[in-house]
Amino acid sequence: MQRLTIQGATSFEKETDSEPSAMTTWTAAPQCGFSRKICDILNSIDGVSYDAFNILADNEVREGLKTYSDWPTYPQLYVDGELIGGLDIVREMYENGELTDLLQS
Repeated sequence: MQRLTIQGATSFEKETDSEPSAMTTWTAAPQCGFSRKICDILNSIDGVSYDAFNILADNEVREGLKTYSDWPTYPQLYVDGELIGGLDIVREMYENGELTDLLQS
């Protein structure tokens, strides 16, 4: 089990286990187009499940994650506790097959 910990002003910890974690505006349904697209991409890959955290629900986590990841925008996709990237990177990896290979390995 791996743990994603945002240090500094916040005490947020997220157990990532072996599932990807999407730090998004996602709750029951994505609240923005970028988050919706990340979820659509993840949903389209056979055998992949993921967890999501609604960063709009907690300003401290939202700001702390920007510092933790050194990535200024959302959504952010993490696999095994490591930042993969935002939508542009995730989309590119999906289109060239890298994301599927990463998530199904």
